[in-house]
Amino acid sequence: MTPGKRRFSGIALTVLLTVATAVTGPANQASAATAAQIVADMGAGWNLGNQLEANSGGVPSETAWGQPTVTQALIDKVKAAGFKTIRIPVSYLNHIGSGPNYTINAGWLNRIQEVVDYAYNRGLYVLINMHGDGYKTIYGAWLICDAQNQTEIRAKYQKVWQQIATRFANYDQRLILESMNENFDGQWGRPTQPCYSNINSYNQIFVDTVRRAGGNNPSRWLLVPGWNTNIDYTAGDYGFVLPTDRYRSPSIPSSEKRIMISVHYYDPWDFTGEESTRITQWGRGSTDASRKSTWGQEDFLDGQLKKMYDKFVRQGYPVVVGEYGAIDKAFADSTNPRYRADYVRAVAATAKKYGAAPVYWDNGYTGQYGFGLIDRRSLAITQQGMINAIRSGAGA
Repeated sequence: MTPGKRRFSGIALTVLLTVATAVTGPANQASAATAAQIVADMGAGWNLGNQLEANSGGVPSETAWGQPTVTQALIDKVKAAGFKTIRIPVSYLNHIGSGPNYTINAGWLNRIQEVVDYAYNRGLYVLINMHGDGYKTIYGAWLICDAQNQTEIRAKYQKVWQQIATRFANYDQRLILESMNENFDGQWGRPTQPCYSNINSYNQIFVDTVRRAGGNNPSRWLLVPGWNTNIDYTAGDYGFVLPTDRYRSPSIPSSEKRIMISVHYYDPWDFTGEESTRITQWGRGSTDASRKSTWGQEDFLDGQLKKMYDKFVRQGYPVVVGEYGAIDKAFADSTNPRYRADYVRAVAATAKKYGAAPVYWDNGYTGQYGFGLIDRRSLAITQQGMINAIRSGAGA
């Protein structure tokens, strides 16, 4: 989710971790799930949005965008709701020290691990990424694909991922690392060069660095995006290059892949994210044509995820729909909750059909124009109908 799409109100587990890491190791990773198995095991996913990627003045802070401190109780609520995967967006920004070591602030890395453990120690799959460091609109962002100082950027990127991968080296396959988020040049158009080539190089640095960081990393599932996590610009002939996996553990059969492809899905935007009351309905069940978008319906959704299936899943590379969702417009149309549920059910079901794992974007905001499913203060479920629809679509 880009900063422009977010919305927020106002616009010790150490023992468990010891046990968990003690029973895992490189040997266990060799028997990790195949592509189809891991997607099935990941089931329906949920994003902890607007928390560890939030920042103030370039300094990441989980409460900077109006959300409360993340708790074990919240994660337990998410699990109880039926989600099997939690994606934790993370920004580093000015918590990264100066070169040549680019040391991540110890307190911040510890907190990231603590939040990861909330989910990991409950048996959930966990995805962590580098989220806001590539946005030109965020103060302190540095992973900029069309910046001039690419040598410095690549050195910094390598050092940061080396530290993250080392910290989580002994976590098993349920911990998935994601190279970046919606990285692009900031212009809403066709991919440009050399920006796309630089994104490809970041992905390659990420794979090489994580694989060489020891522990379970040589066999870990790694998640990489194309241009802005856009399906057309990833599956089409626009310049995306799959990273080579030359440092992967030799214990993994050559026929198995351990790289996943990340895309996001918010089509049609006038229904899912545009903060207006013009389009409030979606799908073949809509009752008012004037409130329904002229594009982006069920057939379009099917076609988009089929592109990812044909290009990647057929080759053994799982796809993760790392974000999807639709904002709340019930205040303007009392039937809107029905169509939001129809939409998320369709995305989850189509993802399942085409071998992709769907991860809903929850930004913590449950009011007007919010994506939230759960109130993070009261822990009340605010959109049970949508949760039911997601689970139904994903076969959970």
